[in-house]
Amino acid sequence: MKNKNGISIFQKYLSVWVIICMVIGVLLGRFLPQVPEFLNRFEYARVSVPMAILIWLMIYPMMMKVDFQSVKNVGKNPKGLFVTWVTNWLIKPVSMYGIASLFFFVVFKAFITPDLATEYLAGAVLLGAAPCTAMVFVWSTLTNGNPAYTVVQVATNDLIILFAFMPIVKFLLGVSSVEVPWDTLILSVVLFVVIPLAAGLITRMIVTKRRGKTYFENTFTKKFDGITTVGLLLTLVLIFAFQGNTILDNPLHIVLIAVPLIVQTFLVFAIAYLACKLLKLPHDIAAPAGMIGASNFFELAVAVAIALFGTTSPAALATTVGVLTEVPVMLFLVSIANKTKKYF
Repeated sequence: MKNKNGISIFQKYLSVWVIICMVIGVLLGRFLPQVPEFLNRFEYARVSVPMAILIWLMIYPMMMKVDFQSVKNVGKNPKGLFVTWVTNWLIKPVSMYGIASLFFFVVFKAFITPDLATEYLAGAVLLGAAPCTAMVFVWSTLTNGNPAYTVVQVATNDLIILFAFMPIVKFLLGVSSVEVPWDTLILSVVLFVVIPLAAGLITRMIVTKRRGKTYFENTFTKKFDGITTVGLLLTLVLIFAFQGNTILDNPLHIVLIAVPLIVQTFLVFAIAYLACKLLKLPHDIAAPAGMIGASNFFELAVAVAIALFGTTSPAALATTVGVLTEVPVMLFLVSIANKTKKYF
């Protein structure tokens, strides 16, 4: 169900559902620890099989919505796309690393041990290296963004993820003295990007060929909305079940992790949005350009954090806090974009 602005009730109150999932997960981990312990037995190459299944349920429907045919229109709004690419892949990962390092190792030094700070930084880096895919359509709609531009924007970013995500993560985590095996990182990208991307593309081609594009976009993809929601909520419950003791021992850390993530979100939005203003781009290009860099592909970040560091790791907790802060912060940025439309 969506309101008049095009955002579903679930999306609007995502932070509320995350908090509910946190409570359920923490209680589950505290009073029924046998459940997470049993699920932890099902691993392959350090990847939790139950978590992988749930994450596929989240990511696969998103990938179906990406129209790679739109890439042929890449030359129609080149300035806006250059802003998106430079912000997402050159500025955002580095600024996330810098801001997270500043807060975890300097500002919050009295509250976070160096080891925890290193893992929280790793989770933040994973968020910074994964720009938004699905939710950017929502943010674009709420700011009356150009739909055609947004589709090209998302499609090209999903293609860039295939090649840029691994080396960026490897480099920034290496700078942080975090050992990340190439084979585990490659396996994570294959599992959580390549396979769902290919499956989504094949599904889109088959269904569109048989029933047409209108049926696919207006009817077929809608059938998966509930599955995506269930997959996300169950994933969050399990993560918080695995993280139960950590959260109970360090409840303040949720807030401490959230602070640099929120600061980073505002900074990246401001950079992309003001760059579009300086380039004299229309508001319906500037708004989605700012939104895609500001928001994160948190599903991918959570998946890779779990694969690299485990379900009970502080890195996985940090990426999950990214889910908690995403919607309220982005809705605030939507409000800013709409109120400043007159300046474009």
